[in-house]
Amino acid sequence: MQRNADLRSLLDGFGRVRIAVVGDLVADEYVYGETDRISREAPVPIVRYESSEVKPGCAANAVANLCALGARVSPVGIVGDDAIGVRLRQMLEETGADVSFVLTAAGVPTATKTRVLAGGKNTRRQQMLRIDRDGPGSPPALLPRLLRALKDAARDADAVMVSDYGVGLLSPPVVEAVLKLADSGTVVCADSRYALSRYRGVTQAKPNEVELEQLAGRSLGGDLALIEEAARDLLRSLRARSLLVTRGRAGMLLLRPGAPAAALPVHGSPTAVDVTGAGDTVMAANTLGIACGADPIDAARLANVAGALVVQKPGTATVTATELRKELSRASVAAADLIDPAQEPARRRRARR
Repeated sequence: MQRNADLRSLLDGFGRVRIAVVGDLVADEYVYGETDRISREAPVPIVRYESSEVKPGCAANAVANLCALGARVSPVGIVGDDAIGVRLRQMLEETGADVSFVLTAAGVPTATKTRVLAGGKNTRRQQMLRIDRDGPGSPPALLPRLLRALKDAARDADAVMVSDYGVGLLSPPVVEAVLKLADSGTVVCADSRYALSRYRGVTQAKPNEVELEQLAGRSLGGDLALIEEAARDLLRSLRARSLLVTRGRAGMLLLRPGAPAAALPVHGSPTAVDVTGAGDTVMAANTLGIACGADPIDAARLANVAGALVVQKPGTATVTATELRKELSRASVAAADLIDPAQEPARRRRARR
């Protein structure tokens, strides 16, 4: 348990950190119902509506996680002028975020992911269907205000976190503004589902294993040597200070230029209840650690614990600083396994076979 002390002290600094989050603000809508028969109109189950709820999703979920961990957060993004947009802004404000940099696009809906969950009487509700509604993206008419909001939010921030889900906010001019911040010395941590290669020069980038495969253009098959080789190539291409590859139940892999790779085993149970939004939790905890000045390995170790806790919760969820502190008091956090650079030539030869 002694090696948890550095992580607990890192957690103590979260409340002093301000993070600007630029990304796709999405509402996660959950519709719950009961089904016990098939429709006569088509071979589909009839769902009798029971209830519904809305939660912050995508970049909004990342904001909620940062706030739950104690940070001061300024989201930068756009919502529509519909009821969902009003509710999403309100939810962000309720988490403690400063929503003064959240813009409203007139005449367009807010990006929304509607999940229908249903089951029989006295059974657990299972997701049956997801309906996605496109949001405002990055309207040209709002671009000057959006760029100004990003600049103003970043001015007082200890770090800028990019949460790019491909919904459209991170248009080329916005990405260019983010990269200018990184060039000027601002700590920028980027998470992008489809376009991580655009974020050259950021402090840290966080692909998951599937995203790394897509960027590498080949299957890696869960092979650590292949994953490390592809991650090294991506790290060089991005010119980042570090790269964190999340691997689900296989843990994480952290890479830094000129240093051995660090493999982190999954913390706690490898069996997840729900992985929805887990990447946002990991990104939030990791960005906070880096913003506090932590070594990237310690930031990743703390993020690994946060990710392990959130996947035990159903739906889009957050992990609080109290929950994280309790887990650090309960269970020992594994140290990173540094991969010996002397073994690198042999590992690369095996990877290419």
